[in-house]
Amino acid sequence: MPPVWLLAAIVAAYAIGVVEPMWLTFGGLWAQLMAGVLIGGGLILLALAIYEMRSKRTTVIPHQEADHLVTSGIFSRSRNPIYMGDMLILAGFILRFDAVLALTLLPVFVWVIERRFVIPEEDRLRRKFRAEFARYCHKTRRWI
Repeated sequence: MPPVWLLAAIVAAYAIGVVEPMWLTFGGLWAQLMAGVLIGGGLILLALAIYEMRSKRTTVIPHQEADHLVTSGIFSRSRNPIYMGDMLILAGFILRFDAVLALTLLPVFVWVIERRFVIPEEDRLRRKFRAEFARYCHKTRRWI
């Protein structure tokens, strides 16, 4: 499940922040403020996406069959707003923990999420919704 991967990445970022050299820092107050903005923005993206999926009566659980293709709301901007929210939350915690070396976790996290969840989900949607999904992909980017 993606939340497990997110939690694992957050724990890894915390561990890296504890053991990394003290001279590597994002720098004080502005980093903490930005951390709050990123975490809050990620939570807002998650909430908007879950609301939209629930309103269309389809599942938010990966690897389950979708009942409807959701293309409205936040999904009109990105095909993966939940995973984008996860990425923002991870980036926020990396700033919060002042774990500069943990920035390397961001591309690794995105790669894992894309390979384990995004690509299989899109394959299922492509098979089920065919032309409608093709139009959606042409109109809406995978990430931003």
